[in-house]
Amino acid sequence: MIRFGVDFGGTKIEIAALSETGEFVARVRKPNPGDYDAALDVVAGLLTDAECMAGATCARLGLGIPGSISPRTGLIRNANSVYLNGRPFGQDLEQRLARPVRLANDANCLALSEAADGAGAGAPVVFAVIIGTGCGGGVVVDGKIIEGHNGFGGEWGHMPLPWPKPEEYPGPACWCGRKGCMEKWVAGPAFARDAGFPTGHEAMDAIEAGDASAAAALDRYIDRLGRGLAAICDIIDPDVIVLGGGMSNVDALYERLPAAIAPHVFSDVFETPVKKAVHGDSSGVRGAVWLWPQEV
Repeated sequence: MIRFGVDFGGTKIEIAALSETGEFVARVRKPNPGDYDAALDVVAGLLTDAECMAGATCARLGLGIPGSISPRTGLIRNANSVYLNGRPFGQDLEQRLARPVRLANDANCLALSEAADGAGAGAPVVFAVIIGTGCGGGVVVDGKIIEGHNGFGGEWGHMPLPWPKPEEYPGPACWCGRKGCMEKWVAGPAFARDAGFPTGHEAMDAIEAGDASAAAALDRYIDRLGRGLAAICDIIDPDVIVLGGGMSNVDALYERLPAAIAPHVFSDVFETPVKKAVHGDSSGVRGAVWLWPQEV
């Protein structure tokens, strides 16, 4: 059975079709237009393209989005693609596509994908974080997303930076209306800004070239990321931490993060592995596919 999923990102929208064994049989993407009605058009067009490429009809669609769905209203909330907020995105897509649609937070999709057959395969408790243009988190326990009673489980990107230093308090203003959110410290743009470069890629190139100021910014970044992850470890003590998003490509994170986390956890031992997402930028769309069980 071929299943279809969509990764609804801030800059691009991607749809993929996977075979029963998890192989891509179709994969297409387009820029996200940044407009609600235009985005509906893009999803519909991509689905048609993917069905033609896969030679199969999509019966049910899974879709990973920024933000989450309010269990009270059914409307999108907390999305950094703010034009989605307050809109019945799932219902509008179902009406537009004439088929069932299941939505989940994009970081939850990352966690689900990596727990299924990636860096967290076989681990009972997986905590996955997106550290890219934005920042988010997702929890999967025994193969199931933990969304919580109010539907916002894993919203790690909008908790405050733990144990802030005087110069870090109250922290930068966040689009969510609060100050000092993890997203403002550990998303890719935050690292680039602290290092004094337009992009994280340029900052890492500078470090490779021996730029001491950029290297110091990476030290601060790892310390802050370690503190943020330590707070999660104190709550759920995951079996594995999986990193996705653009900053997950920084190899130094896997060498240095365990030592940055350990001093802050309420334990005499910290041996939790920190791993890079096996499926890379494919994890979001793969997780969206897994939102529908294979036997359906």
